[in-house]
Amino acid sequence: MELPHGGAISKFFEQSAPKDIREAIEAAGKDDVIAPGYPYRARMDKDDYEETLEALQMELVKLQADVKATGKRVVVVFEGRDAAGKGGTIKRIRENLNPRVARVVALPKPSDREAGEWYFQRYVRHLPTEGEMVLFDRSWYNRGVVEKVFGFCEDGERAAFFRQLPEFEHMLVDEGIHFVKIWLNVGRAEQLRRFLSREQDPLKHWKLSWIDVEGLNRWDAYTQAIAETFASSHFDYAPWTIVRSDDKRRARIAAIRTVLQGLDYKGKDSDVACPPDPSIAGGLDIWET
Repeated sequence: MELPHGGAISKFFEQSAPKDIREAIEAAGKDDVIAPGYPYRARMDKDDYEETLEALQMELVKLQADVKATGKRVVVVFEGRDAAGKGGTIKRIRENLNPRVARVVALPKPSDREAGEWYFQRYVRHLPTEGEMVLFDRSWYNRGVVEKVFGFCEDGERAAFFRQLPEFEHMLVDEGIHFVKIWLNVGRAEQLRRFLSREQDPLKHWKLSWIDVEGLNRWDAYTQAIAETFASSHFDYAPWTIVRSDDKRRARIAAIRTVLQGLDYKGKDSDVACPPDPSIAGGLDIWET
């Protein structure tokens, strides 16, 4: 089987990965959680996960009906390092929802025309109308992190982004949009383990990009850019919720509960739509580099 990008992920693991990262991956069992500071040593039990997920998806269906009936507008931004589980989490949220009510926005590289526009302009086009939920799979925060790490923007452009960001997000909230920002955080060893798994699975080769490969050598640069972004974007009116995603199952549960907890809707079961597990979800104090 021909590996994507010439087997660059495997080569990094064998030749360039820090020794402690390589040893942690080699020593871990399939259901082991690698991150040393993670509060659980093994993945969430599959049966417990599926039972909890089903109950939460029922709550999402109730929320969808209420959003449509009342005209609520909901925006959820999903950000995080590569392989942190953004796509999988969004998939579980939308699995049983009407795509006309709950839609996903995952924008490609900007066109030449879009590159010449106000930076936020192409995102504004995708904001929800009445009775709609929009889930951003990556967002305007590309400028804060990925564009900085790879030199896709000038320092002045990034500085302008951070100057305009507070007012932009305040306008969203002031407009009455229910706005949620979720950062899925994954440790370095778990990220590499997921990349290796994708490299070996032909059905997941499409998930690996040049950015993923190049990003392996830029962990510290990402860490710095993320820290700068958090410092400039964690607002009282639009705070970040950090979800430690070294266990995908627990992370999905925590992310869905983060979406549900701040909204009132008809038939809400507060025992199910309760706050997320505080040991893996919280404010900036829970972020680990």
